[in-house]
Amino acid sequence: MNKYLPLILIGVLLNASAQIALKQGMRNIGTFAFTLDNLMPIGIQVGLNPFIMLGIGFYVISVFVWLMVLSRVDVSYAYPMLSVGYIVAALAGRVFFEETVDPIRWAGIITICFGVWLITRTV
Repeated sequence: MNKYLPLILIGVLLNASAQIALKQGMRNIGTFAFTLDNLMPIGIQVGLNPFIMLGIGFYVISVFVWLMVLSRVDVSYAYPMLSVGYIVAALAGRVFFEETVDPIRWAGIITICFGVWLITRTV
């Protein structure tokens, strides 16, 4: 199963990249109230935002990659690998958005890394 690890990581990185692109798109749009009056103007802003479109595109591609993964690998091996996306998202949030990642979050990320490493040790 480890020979499919690169394919799994591509899917995970596409998924995490989608989150980062969506976050940037929503940073451009800003906060808004979920009201019926806002539905159309915010919907148009979201639909026309290039980062939102990029994020959705990444999601679409990641679904196809993930379908290839699931056709080759046990779901009990592949699905936990999605947690690598948590690591990528936290690091990207810190680097690109200057988000604070406190020691407790880093400890959680290290714990996730250890768990993913354990899963990759299985056959």
